[in-house]
Amino acid sequence: MGILEDKSRARLFYKYLSKVYDTVNPFIWNEEMRDEALAMLDVAEGDRVLDVGCGTGFATEGLLEHTQNVHGLDQSVHQLEKAWDKLGKHDPVSFYRGDAERLPFEDDSFDVVWSSGSIEYWPNPVVALRDMRRVVKPGGQVLVVGPNYPKSSVMQKVADAIMLFYDREEADRMFREAGYTDIRHREMGPNYDPDIAITTVARDPVDE
Repeated sequence: MGILEDKSRARLFYKYLSKVYDTVNPFIWNEEMRDEALAMLDVAEGDRVLDVGCGTGFATEGLLEHTQNVHGLDQSVHQLEKAWDKLGKHDPVSFYRGDAERLPFEDDSFDVVWSSGSIEYWPNPVVALRDMRRVVKPGGQVLVVGPNYPKSSVMQKVADAIMLFYDREEADRMFREAGYTDIRHREMGPNYDPDIAITTVARDPVDE
């Protein structure tokens, strides 16, 4: 387990990263990538959408282009404060401080659940994926963007020491273990590293 796959360390990390997050983020996770990921979803106007690990609200802004019923959750109050500055604390987005592994919502509460740049910090990603499946409606989509596992053995060792990196095979395993169906993956990234991220979209089974 990497050093940042710990909730208290991750909160401390983002206390300081939040100051420069919106400056650094475009070099790793930009609007083109966000739009490509959004195109993998079926978001209808009026759909109730949850952004897990919403951070400063970068993905939240993209979701608002598709529906006005968006809810954002993050464990870092410092990241949330940046999101509030951009989008307001209650309107047009409802923000919550909370844990991805224990989402403070009723079963079948959302049409779509989204999470980008968050899974790499989850100590128990399958537990969080199960809880995301719990709160999405039967047949609803869940999309997760995380860091793709490096190809270099040296970089793999560095990655493993920091936080969760994974490939298609591991993403498939996690989502299947969490009970999803119709699982699809896509690598994406900026021009200098087009495979830096892996995006997975899957559905909660209808017949359960």
